Amino acid sequence: MERPMSDPQSQVQPASNTGAPVRLAVVGAGLVGRQHIDAIAAVPCATLAAVADPSPAACALAQSHGAAFYDSIEGVLKGDVDGVVLATPNALHRAGAEAAIAAGVPVLVEKPLAGSLSDGEAMVEAAVRAGVALLTGHHRRHNPKIAAAKAAIDAGAIGRPVAAHATLWLMKPDDYFDVAWRCEPGGGPILINAVHEVDTLRHLVGDVEAVTARTRSSVRNFAVEDTAAVIIEFVGGALGTLNLCDATPAPWSWELTAGENPAYPVTRETSGMIAGTEGAIAIPSATLWHPKGPKSWWSPMSATAAHIAQGDTLQRQIADFAAVIQTGQPPLVSGADGLESLRVVDAISRSAQTGERVVLAQGTT
Repeated sequence: MERPMSDPQSQVQPASNTGAPVRLAVVGAGLVGRQHIDAIAAVPCATLAAVADPSPAACALAQSHGAAFYDSIEGVLKGDVDGVVLATPNALHRAGAEAAIAAGVPVLVEKPLAGSLSDGEAMVEAAVRAGVALLTGHHRRHNPKIAAAKAAIDAGAIGRPVAAHATLWLMKPDDYFDVAWRCEPGGGPILINAVHEVDTLRHLVGDVEAVTARTRSSVRNFAVEDTAAVIIEFVGGALGTLNLCDATPAPWSWELTAGENPAYPVTRETSGMIAGTEGAIAIPSATLWHPKGPKSWWSPMSATAAHIAQGDTLQRQIADFAAVIQTGQPPLVSGADGLESLRVVDAISRSAQTGERVVLAQGTT
């Protein structure tokens, strides 16, 4: 669901350098941080002003881009920057975001918004109080394929959504689990992967009323789940399912179907489906399915492939961030959006632990 116009972040004031490339700092120069640095370098609306990271290698990286280097966000905020991209470990998101907000600097926080629900709530509250833009880096919403699917659904191409499904089936290699925390609770597909699928479903179908989840760890026998199944009840009346498994060599996941990240081999399969009263749509291709005749299982189905313009997702996200800074326009993915997706994942974790249905919102059904 799009962020409502009453969201307090719609009142964020624009920066004074409207029209000039925004000066961005990237805090956290790991794998994801470096991807953000490359995205900033590729778009004309932004320039890399600074990099902050305690690693000596990050200093050389900053120098190679002609940017200032600091070992912490505090140094960055004393310099001349218009916005901060926060790509630190999840547990550090709150401290970094609150430092930027206190300095009056808009901040784009890599997903998930925070390492805990309470941290996420505190971050959003701080941003609203200060009137500073807080964005969540759920970059899939910026993908042209998701944009095409969103436009089709909003235009009524499938009628009223009634059912949805997302699959994340993939094989994490054995050496992935050489890091101890990935073998413990919190290191499995619910907290690491489900937030992506949840946010995409929320974006396309709407907010979530309740969830019921079950997990298993029967493949690796670690203390963390390797498989999870979730029933999602949407506020608008649709029902959804989410099936996660990181222990199967299967082709049905966003990573392997979307072609978004060149590090993964592309299968071009479908990883999600949304069904409505008039038709259905496949994700990520945004292919529309409709009956050629009456709405009946006897009618042949026709598939209409979407004509989707190419576009780098992270570059589009940076362009959105720049526009927020320059004009004060609402972000595509606000901190409030990221918090709601985090809230759903928290509910999934609690349901998996207790075996009970967890209610998030008062539904309309």
